Amino acid sequence: MMSSLFRCGSPILAAGLLTASCASLPEPETTTDVTQADTAPVNLPTAERIVALTSLSADIIHTLDQDRLVGMPGSSLLTEDTAFDDIETVSQGRSEPDLEKIVALEPDLVVGSAGFHDKALERIAELGVETLSIDVASWQDLSNVTETLAAYVEADPAPLLTRYEGCLAQAPETGPATLILASIQPLLAPNKNSWAGDFLNKFNRPNVAADLQGESPFEGYVTLSEEKLLEANPEQIIVIDTDENVGDRLAELPFWQEMQAVKSGEVYSFEYFGLINPGSIVNIEKTCEQMS
Repeated sequence: MMSSLFRCGSPILAAGLLTASCASLPEPETTTDVTQADTAPVNLPTAERIVALTSLSADIIHTLDQDRLVGMPGSSLLTEDTAFDDIETVSQGRSEPDLEKIVALEPDLVVGSAGFHDKALERIAELGVETLSIDVASWQDLSNVTETLAAYVEADPAPLLTRYEGCLAQAPETGPATLILASIQPLLAPNKNSWAGDFLNKFNRPNVAADLQGESPFEGYVTLSEEKLLEANPEQIIVIDTDENVGDRLAELPFWQEMQAVKSGEVYSFEYFGLINPGSIVNIEKTCEQMS
């Protein structure tokens, strides 16, 4: 994932989708780069037609203004919601977005995920279309993204921000020392530099992996050894339910029954969307309820 929360892309002279000469391409614009922002960017252009490449950004835009979203990812979080029936699907699963579909929708803004959609956003920016790269790794990021998208569609972000505040208002004053297992093979846990880690922090649950560092293919996550896990020995364990056999697989781990949380029955199953990947506003709210 990229360190910047927002990267508003601009046209760049490059080969790719266009067959016209460089002289026919739009002039490059200034690229806005916001790093470690505490507030959302200001003075943004209005976007009438928006393609969102993530389920969360699509949900936020559609909630802010139902008429601005023209393209979305083929996520079940959206396709199973009848409110999105008339929105064109421009991607499926983890495959690259369909650039031809996107161009045909004539968007004036395309929103994607930093790190995952970088190449697609770069090619779209080459066509003169405004792009926005987002990375939601904290509740502050979520508020910033919401305020930024609200600025693009000229909407009031306050109702959504109030919903977020209502989520956090459910947090107890104190909670048990907790470990989130995002993966079993390898044993992968979020530290404080992740959405899940910030979720624990906001709900006053000490994250036993908060300050752990180590090699991991995912920023904000650390790969744990058996020794590290036993040393941390959390009071509570949250397991991300990625498949129906996750309980059996955990029971097969030779050290599992030695864990304090296992002995006291403090092991809970959470969905991937909401806690690991924000997914959608509803997923976030469901996770708040479960966490409380």
